Amino acid sequence: MRIHLIATGGAIMHNLAIALHNTGHEVSGSDDEIYNPAKDRLEKYGLLPQKMGWDAKRITKDLDCIILGMHARINNPELKKAQKLKIPVYSFPEYIYKESIKKKRVVVAGSHGKTTTTSMIMHVLRESKMPFDYLVGAQLEGFETMVQLSDAPVIILEGDEYLSSPLDRRPKILHYKPDVTIITGIAWDHINVFPTFEGYVGEFEKYVGTIKKGGAFIYYAPDEHLQKIAAAAKNVELIPYEGFASTIKKGKTVLLSPKGQKVPLQIIGQHNLENLKAAYHACNKIGITDSQFFKAIQTFKGAAKRLDLLKETKQSIAYRDFAHAPSKVKATVTALKAQYPKRKLVACVELHTFSSLNKKFLPQYNGALAAADTAYVFFSEHTLKMKKLPPITKADIQKHFQHKNLKVFNHRGQLHGALKRHNWKGKNLLMMSSGTFDGTDFGELVEGLFS
Repeated sequence: MRIHLIATGGAIMHNLAIALHNTGHEVSGSDDEIYNPAKDRLEKYGLLPQKMGWDAKRITKDLDCIILGMHARINNPELKKAQKLKIPVYSFPEYIYKESIKKKRVVVAGSHGKTTTTSMIMHVLRESKMPFDYLVGAQLEGFETMVQLSDAPVIILEGDEYLSSPLDRRPKILHYKPDVTIITGIAWDHINVFPTFEGYVGEFEKYVGTIKKGGAFIYYAPDEHLQKIAAAAKNVELIPYEGFASTIKKGKTVLLSPKGQKVPLQIIGQHNLENLKAAYHACNKIGITDSQFFKAIQTFKGAAKRLDLLKETKQSIAYRDFAHAPSKVKATVTALKAQYPKRKLVACVELHTFSSLNKKFLPQYNGALAAADTAYVFFSEHTLKMKKLPPITKADIQKHFQHKNLKVFNHRGQLHGALKRHNWKGKNLLMMSSGTFDGTDFGELVEGLFS
């Protein structure tokens, strides 16, 4: 097939382009800007557009279909030409469903832990030598791409609730029609798309209605919203879960299996024990034995940008984490404090997303940093302007985070200066953001702090 991707530079879109190329399709693409790592990776496979920008001349009758990325706009000239020529246009979740219609689809959804849980399942299947396809929202160790398509009988999908494309305003998860699904929990996010919590929950209600008859719905049992959704679900197997039991020995987590086996882990935190239990149930549904699962999971190191170790000394440790939504921030801070209870924890979070920089959303962060001994919040006024959001003040943030040792910074140098004034003996550092703290070189920063 001849396939053209509009907005090919996106994280999933460029990986999908590579996956389609690897399966023998003739692939082209376009975008107004493409940054690394997408730029270098597309160039490696001969898929980087020769010129940046949109050009309707790229769209010809001999194209079999268009895959439309979220970055494009509805008046995109290439899209308009494709519509005029009546070439089929798919969002990427639509196309993934089309490619996987004969496969067993395992979808990991929820407001937090999706990437980690998906990567846990993928790790176990790879270690168990079970063939599978996948789509995951981060680059994982041991996997060259974030998307793979083949003749494998199973596909593992990270199911995002964000919009599918400029033409298709439905959440991506509504396309997948899973045989097995996990919902890790529901905590309000994407306020720019789902202005009310009720509307956000409603999308998950719709999603559960798309599970194939006789399929499995694996859900986090303590979540009251999921309890209600599960109670209304029809013609599906309900599998509620909580985290595995565990102990901590010398800063290392040891999982206790249902049969009492002690399983040493390379990851930390109650949230990861919950993610592991969800992955365990999903793996069980596709034929993985307990012995295979608990052997494989011992070598799982985590997903990229999820508690990445920056530096460790005898008296201190520094991590960087992708956490940005309130539930994710709280889970990560709580996990790191529990892992090293005798050390002070300095936790820094950057407000970087549309939701986190919205004054109406700030109350959701109440208590998110409670487990930290010292809490720093950073935001960039430039980012606010770029996202065309109303201004927020340091006082707004102080009011809603409700932490007695909280300081707020809107200049990178101020934050770095505050960190440099600490004596780091017996203290740990946690940096949390989906951004970069205004271009911070984390390695250089931590080397300077811990030297």
